[in-house]
Amino acid sequence: MELTLVWTGLAVYVAMAIAIALLSRKGMQRELNDYFLARRSMGGVLSALSYGATTYSAFMLVGLAGLTYQGGVGALGFELVYLSGMVLVVYFGPRFWMAGKTFGYVTPSEMLGDRYDSRAVAIVTAIASCLFLIPYSSVQLAGVGYLLSGMSGGAISFTTGAVIATVLAVGLALIAGIRSVAWTDAFQALIMLVASVGVVWVVARGLGGFEGLFSALERDYPEWLTVPGNGYFSFATFLGLTLPWFFFSISNPQVSQRLFMLSSLAEMRRMLLLFLGYGLIYTLVAILWGFSALVHFPDLKNPDLATPTLLGSPVVHPVLGVVVMIGILAAAISTIDSILLTLSSMVARDFYGNIGRGKDAVRQLRVGRWVMPVIALLAYGFAELQWDLIAVLSVSSSAGLLVMVPAIIGAFFWRRGTAAGVIAAVAIGGLLVIALELTRTTPLGLSSGVWGFAVSLLLFVAVSYVTEAPTGKAERFVGDIRELIRGKGAF
Repeated sequence: MELTLVWTGLAVYVAMAIAIALLSRKGMQRELNDYFLARRSMGGVLSALSYGATTYSAFMLVGLAGLTYQGGVGALGFELVYLSGMVLVVYFGPRFWMAGKTFGYVTPSEMLGDRYDSRAVAIVTAIASCLFLIPYSSVQLAGVGYLLSGMSGGAISFTTGAVIATVLAVGLALIAGIRSVAWTDAFQALIMLVASVGVVWVVARGLGGFEGLFSALERDYPEWLTVPGNGYFSFATFLGLTLPWFFFSISNPQVSQRLFMLSSLAEMRRMLLLFLGYGLIYTLVAILWGFSALVHFPDLKNPDLATPTLLGSPVVHPVLGVVVMIGILAAAISTIDSILLTLSSMVARDFYGNIGRGKDAVRQLRVGRWVMPVIALLAYGFAELQWDLIAVLSVSSSAGLLVMVPAIIGAFFWRRGTAAGVIAAVAIGGLLVIALELTRTTPLGLSSGVWGFAVSLLLFVAVSYVTEAPTGKAERFVGDIRELIRGKGAF
C-alpha cells in the first residue's frame, strides 16, 4: 500500500478524533466525578458503542485474527465464551451501578475497600490492577505498531506506530476525560463495524464467495476447522485462554468502572443488548479475517501480521484498507485511553486519596492527570519488547486480574468475606501468576490464570473464615443493595 495513503488516513483520523474530543468538553465541569465518570449520566447507546470499541481493540482484528490463523476455529469458541460471560453483567452490573450511585464510588478498588472496611484492600487491588493492566495496554500499542508496519511494508517502523498510539491516547484522555473517550469510541466503533464487514465481503468474494473460502479451507487446512485441530487448542490451552475472558467484564476495572457511569438500570440493559449484537458480528468478522489470511498468505512467520498483510495486499482496495486500518488503530487507542483513565483514577483515589491531604477531590483530579503520561510511558516500554501473539498476551494480563474475582463476588453475595481474605487472595494469587508467567511454568499443564484463580479462591475463603468480617458493611452490600435494586424493578 502506498505510504502517502497510509499517512493521509492517519492525519484524517487524528483530526476528526481531536475535533470530537474537543466538542465533548461542552458542559464539562472540572471535577473528579465528571472527568472520570461523566457525572454518571451516560446513555445506553453511547455506552454500548464505547464499551465495544474499548473491549474490541487491537486484540480482535489483529490478535483474534492471528489466533485463528494460528489455531483455527477454536478461536471462535474462545471468543464466544467471552460473550457468554456477559451474563455476569446481568448479575453484577446493577449491583456495581447501585453501589456507585448510593455511595459515590469512583473506582472498583474504592468500592472493595469500603465494602471490606479496609484502606489496605483498596490499595492492594489498585496495585494489582496497575501491575496487570499496564502490560495489557502495551499489547494495544504493539498492535498499532504491527498494523502500521505491516500495511506500509515496513516504511513505518513498529516503534513509530507505537509512539503515535501512545501520544494520541494520552492526548485524547487529557482533553475531556471519559467524555472524550466515550464520544471518540462511538465514532470509531461505527467505522470498525462498517469497514470490517466490507473487507470480509471483498476478501470472500476474491475467493469465490464464502463457499469458495470454506472450500479452500476444507481442501488445504481441514484441521483448522476442528478442535483441537492442528493441536494448538488443547483442552488445557483452551481453558487457560477462556477462563480470564469469561470473567473479563467484572475482573478488568477499565470495564467494570463503566458500570458506574450509566444514568439508569434501563440504560444498562440497553447497553448490554446492543453490545451483544455488536460483539457477535465483530467476532465473526475477526474469525473470517484470520481464515482469509490463512488461505491467501499461508507462510507468515508471525500470526499477528495476518490482518496487516491482508489489508496491505491487492485483495483489498487501498481506500477500504486504510479505513479499516483507522478503525483498528482507533479501537486500540480507545482501550489504551480507557485504561489510562481507570489507572490514573485509582492512583488519585486509592493511593493519593488515602494519604495526607489526598482527600481533597481537586487535588485528586490534578494527580490523576499528572500520572497519566507516566503510565503511558511504562506501557510503551513493554510494547517495545515486541512479544509474540497479541491474543495470548492479552489473556495473560487478564489472568492476573482473575485473582480479584473471589473478592468481587464475595462483596455482593458473601457476608463472611474479610479484608484479610481479600489481601491474601490478591497478593499471593497475583504473585503466583507473575511467577508462572515469568518462568513460563504450567504445573499439570494448566496456565497461570487457572492456578491464580484457584489459589485466590481458596485463600479468600480460608482466611475469611479465620478472621473477623465487617458485618455492618457486609449487610449494606449483600442486603441493602439487593433491596434497592429490587425497588428499581429493572433487569
